[in-house]
Amino acid sequence: MREEEKDRRRRPRWPHPALGALSGVLAGFASLAVAELVAAVVRPESGPVVAVGGASVDAAPAPVKEWAIRQFGTDDKLVLLLGILASLAVLALLLGALAVRFRQVGTAGVLLLGAAGAATAVSRPDSGGLTDALPSVVGAAVGALLLRLLVGRLPQVERSSASASGSATEETGGRPPASAGRDRRGFMLTAASAAAASVTVGAAGRSLSASRGQDAVADRLRTVLPAPGSPARPVPRSARLRVPGISPFVTPTADFYRVDTALVVPAVDVTAWRLRVHGTGVRRPRTYSFDDLLRRELIERNITLACVSNEVGGPYVGNARWTGVRLADLLAECGVEPPSRGGPADQLVSRSVDGMTIGSPVEDVMDGRDAMLALGMNGEPLPFEHGFPVRMVVPGLYGFVSACKWIRDIELTTFDAYDPYWVRRGWARRAPVKTGSRIDTPKPFARLRAGPVMIAGVAWAQRRGIGRVEVRVDDGPWREADLASEDTRDTWRQWSLPWRATPGGHTLTVRATDRTGAVQTGRRTRTVPDGADGWHSVVVTVG
Repeated sequence: MREEEKDRRRRPRWPHPALGALSGVLAGFASLAVAELVAAVVRPESGPVVAVGGASVDAAPAPVKEWAIRQFGTDDKLVLLLGILASLAVLALLLGALAVRFRQVGTAGVLLLGAAGAATAVSRPDSGGLTDALPSVVGAAVGALLLRLLVGRLPQVERSSASASGSATEETGGRPPASAGRDRRGFMLTAASAAAASVTVGAAGRSLSASRGQDAVADRLRTVLPAPGSPARPVPRSARLRVPGISPFVTPTADFYRVDTALVVPAVDVTAWRLRVHGTGVRRPRTYSFDDLLRRELIERNITLACVSNEVGGPYVGNARWTGVRLADLLAECGVEPPSRGGPADQLVSRSVDGMTIGSPVEDVMDGRDAMLALGMNGEPLPFEHGFPVRMVVPGLYGFVSACKWIRDIELTTFDAYDPYWVRRGWARRAPVKTGSRIDTPKPFARLRAGPVMIAGVAWAQRRGIGRVEVRVDDGPWREADLASEDTRDTWRQWSLPWRATPGGHTLTVRATDRTGAVQTGRRTRTVPDGADGWHSVVVTVG
């Protein structure tokens, strides 16, 4: 018995790894809650999850980005953030379990994660400097201290090599069961208190972030756009087809697509907002306030925008009524000349408050098209998601080379001198919108009744206009569809074709021809590097 007693005393007494893992999760939760509170004070974008998420977006190859957009659509940012949180939870579990036997290693791991988050936040393009490191640093320090505290309070459990279950004494490390019970109660009380405190701190952080954003919301609500000096001409009644299921001529703001890299939508203080115009060939650099732009003549135009990530037949295209300041007039006021008139700059680089850079051809924004700094969308100030207070809109160019949201800086330079964000990631420098068409109704895999069916959709070819739309059923002949009236060549056109559906499975295909006579190609291409191409088809079943 004495030998057994000595042997048992020599056995290490370690807490159960599952309780260590729980400690790690609680410490991680506390770390993120504290970091969120500190980020609400510093800058919401400086939080570790947002900073790491932004860096992940920047580092992801173009095919990965395209896959995410195809799979998750506009929920891709939410999926990314949830993925980061899940990864952090797994790391917290592992560090907590490791800290049971190697407490220093576990806490060092938490601090290392905090250092990585801090370094990432400071290195972001929109970084506010070293202060952006504070959320990750403070959060990691709290998490490491809490992990040490929880692990130190874990009830001790002796592992017996002779028995899988062991005696009651073995399970309590040689102490009476009542003592072990007190250990468990002490641990659970500490764990519950830590969880409650983390929830409270996290809620306080969210509340503070929301209150800071309320000022920007109030600014937007107070913004009144003057009547445009150059209003949009009335849309012909015949430009709108009354076909159930077809995309409306004007896309409601709530339904307008959103594709960008911002994990936190910037809430810009409109009173402090400034736009700087400078660079090569800018003879009179200027800085404009929001009120400066409101005092200028505003134009109002219906313009169809398309995202380069839009797959054939995809949803990332929409038509809205935009209100803003002519970009060409603003540039001319600063002494800018396009290359065709001897100007030395052929690229306009716009910068967003979140660090995004977008390059546009100077010739395109000054060739007479309605390129603008937009202040309004569908009769109201821009929504935050679409760039409030100011964004760029350039008809005929994909958004990644024109549509800078939350713009704060315009620099004139050359394509040889600078590659903006998307170009550095394999996308084209110049990207005019390709002719496209889409079947809106019937929907893919629809089950239809035999008889009359209306096939309808939209087609677009900004700056060129749509001249003809044709539809083919299976491998039959192309039939010309009825086109709604054209509003302008910068907006899409609705189209329709009556079809007498016969029983069986059918493939419906559409193609468009622009006003230059160029027919939309049937050869499918990827979105990278300058936009997808090909005919849109849907398969239906007629019963």
